[in-house]
Amino acid sequence: MKRIVILASGSGTLAQAIFDARTTSLTNADIVALISDKSDAQVIDRAAAAQIESYVIPMLADRGEWDRELETLLAALKPDLVVSAGFMRLLSAKTVSRFKIINSHPSLLPLFPGAHAVHDALNAGVSHTGTTIHWVDAGLDTGEIIAQAQLDIHSDDTEESLHERIKILERGLIVATIASILATQEKING
Repeated sequence: MKRIVILASGSGTLAQAIFDARTTSLTNADIVALISDKSDAQVIDRAAAAQIESYVIPMLADRGEWDRELETLLAALKPDLVVSAGFMRLLSAKTVSRFKIINSHPSLLPLFPGAHAVHDALNAGVSHTGTTIHWVDAGLDTGEIIAQAQLDIHSDDTEESLHERIKILERGLIVATIASILATQEKING
């Protein structure tokens, strides 16, 4: 079994898709923990319901200390893969060089990096957008792209409606990408 740690800060719909896939396409995955930076994040309740241990590392005034706490916890959990699923923090260069980490982002990178990707796509007037799964590096959504899925922007889309449609696409893509990465790791190690 491959060990996965999920990083998440919010409602946890993306994490839930990963939790649910353990009985289908991610049967070779052991989700050993969820780490959040917010003690009141709904994703913690989702993890508890899925019988996944959660840890909270709230942001500290000393960012370097927070980075060290996160890295120490990740090292103790020994993940084969770390999945950033709506984790709204940049990770230190040391952390991203030490662990294999992927992120899901609600745009077709390199377009619209950052926390306001859906808003930015609508404001730019583009005709389509989508979601990207990429390796995490020390930059803001600058890591190597692994997979993308595209959808059209409708003339009546609001930021909320578009983001909901992207999330549906994102859930399937993240699960398929994790399954592919784990299968590749098994071939390399096997």
